[in-house]
Amino acid sequence: MNSYVNTAVGALLGTIFVLMSVSIASEGIFHSEAPEKEGFAIVAEEAPAAGGEAAPAVAVPIAQLLASADAKAGETVFKKCQACHDGTKGGPNKVGPNLFGVVDRPIASHEGFAYSAAMKDFSKGSSEKWTFEFLNKFLLAPKKDVPGTAMGFAGLAKDQDRANVILYLHTLADSPVPLPDPKAATQ
Repeated sequence: MNSYVNTAVGALLGTIFVLMSVSIASEGIFHSEAPEKEGFAIVAEEAPAAGGEAAPAVAVPIAQLLASADAKAGETVFKKCQACHDGTKGGPNKVGPNLFGVVDRPIASHEGFAYSAAMKDFSKGSSEKWTFEFLNKFLLAPKKDVPGTAMGFAGLAKDQDRANVILYLHTLADSPVPLPDPKAATQ
């Protein structure tokens, strides 16, 4: 062998030796034990099996909530939705369908959007409509209300947030449907 090959092999072996020595030394210096208890456990909620638990019940009727709702506040909350939905007239479908005119629109009927099988079943052939009540129940917990839906949003737990968003969605129409009578909801 010539001296250049010996020098190259020696340099390679020397580099490997230095790297392994540094690795062993740093493991000894910076070693940390695993904590006894995790600082924050992330619990993913599983979708219930067929015939499993139903969606949580909505306590306050939406008609009463809409009476004190604020569309401007709903527009702010709607920003969470804009990652997947567009609300402009003639706007594009994104991960979810365009929501312009969604209030009182047949469920799973927006043209050009491929709905999940679960949403198509839920819509009963698009015979069900996105009424104020349906929207309120769905936005509370989408995956519980429509098991198997592709919508990954966890839902809006606060009654007022849901009412504000629904009122905002109500304004996204050429001719919005009338709001429900809050007095009729209490009777």
